[in-house]
Amino acid sequence: MGCLSLPTIGLVLLCSMVCTVGGIGANWGTQTSHPLPPDTVVRLLRQNGFRKVKLFDADYGALRALGKSGIEVMVGIPNDMLQSLASSVKAAEKWVAKNVSTHITTNNVDIRYVAVGNEPFLSTYNGSFLRTTFPALQNVQSALIKAGLSNKVKVTIPLNADVYASSTDVPSGGDFRADIHDLMLGIVKFLNDNGAPFTVNIYPFISLYTDLNFPVEYAFFDGNASPLTDGGTTYYNMFDANYDTLVWALQKNGYGNLQIIVGEIGWPTDGDRNANLVYAQRFNQGFMSHISGQKGTPMRPGMQVDAYLFSLIDEDTKSIDPGNFERHWGIFTYDGQSKYPLNLGTTNSGSLVSAQNVHYLDRKWCVMKPSAKLDDPQVQPSVSYACSLADCTKLGYGTSCGNLDARGNISYAFNSYYQKNNQLDGACKFPNLSMITKSDPTVGSCRFEITMEPYYGGAERTLGCLPKPLSLVFGLILFLLTIL
Repeated sequence: MGCLSLPTIGLVLLCSMVCTVGGIGANWGTQTSHPLPPDTVVRLLRQNGFRKVKLFDADYGALRALGKSGIEVMVGIPNDMLQSLASSVKAAEKWVAKNVSTHITTNNVDIRYVAVGNEPFLSTYNGSFLRTTFPALQNVQSALIKAGLSNKVKVTIPLNADVYASSTDVPSGGDFRADIHDLMLGIVKFLNDNGAPFTVNIYPFISLYTDLNFPVEYAFFDGNASPLTDGGTTYYNMFDANYDTLVWALQKNGYGNLQIIVGEIGWPTDGDRNANLVYAQRFNQGFMSHISGQKGTPMRPGMQVDAYLFSLIDEDTKSIDPGNFERHWGIFTYDGQSKYPLNLGTTNSGSLVSAQNVHYLDRKWCVMKPSAKLDDPQVQPSVSYACSLADCTKLGYGTSCGNLDARGNISYAFNSYYQKNNQLDGACKFPNLSMITKSDPTVGSCRFEITMEPYYGGAERTLGCLPKPLSLVFGLILFLLTIL
């Protein structure tokens, strides 16, 4: 990221939340260059009836804002902390004291879970966290016991669904991945012994993204897909089949009654041809309707699915190694505005409530000069530089800005960098190529953003400084320049 690194709910409404969907949760990620103030996000959560929130780290501002909110909290420990917590019980005790005990006792934060790591056994990590995750889990549990919190606060590990698989391509063939089978059984036994849940992230979108032959309709909940038959059981959507594959894996190994939490589930809205508003609304609304009737799944009928939507707000500084869609999972834009109609069953209006009193910078944009030439040799390095330090993930085939012409692509890149740098004049000085305009360059569905006023509550953020001179930095040349 460079120097830009980052009213009270009435009884009737409360009852409707409990009776309808058991209290849907949301993931609140903070990898964004211009965060909403934590108090604004908590208000957004409350006004939309979210009763649970999952954090990816122990962000002090977020936790403090959640105090006395009535929202249950799962607080996360990042993977890069697992080594220190695994090697020292004292380190775990210090972490719990600072990030759990203090917030519960001093700030009245309703912390219910500590998430130890995040998808640490992903095959793409090449085993980096295999030796540290379980010991860290054990040490955090010991620290919670010492702090007298183990009856209230439970440990868990949010795991990707790739920790289990079916040898028969149907749920009943489910078992834990062969290379981590013994490790998983040790963790599952530990969770069971301590009354803690198994947390799994399930993403039908990722299956569609990685497999061109994946049946699209099977990702959704409309019943339009060719069903999957498993003995006498029929599956009409991937979620139920994936969830029950885990149930079979647990049951097969003697833990069929272990509590399951769906830590992440959702659909992105941009950055890929299948990441769009229509599919996202269809998936998330279908999921909410699917779980609202408390039908459970074929292996756990009549059970309330405990889930956290992924995610609450877009994050423009997330890694895009998995794909450009990574920055667009939110049901709200970065500034807390709802993207599409979604009835969570938690509000009287039956629709999302956007953030209010959001303050933006001036209505001005950085674009390519009309006099600038497309064949100017400074174009490619300038666009590459801008995109490497800002966010151009809405550019590309099938995306919201995929229909821009070459000049539009260049202008979008320049403006993204300009806005991320809080509209500093120096951020729109691409050599002989750029200019500031007060005419909105938005084209169709491709919105040229105006950023929010920077929030300076985060101690680690240094907004407003500019990186090295353009002439000294050459980022990766984006595919969009091939059209020049």
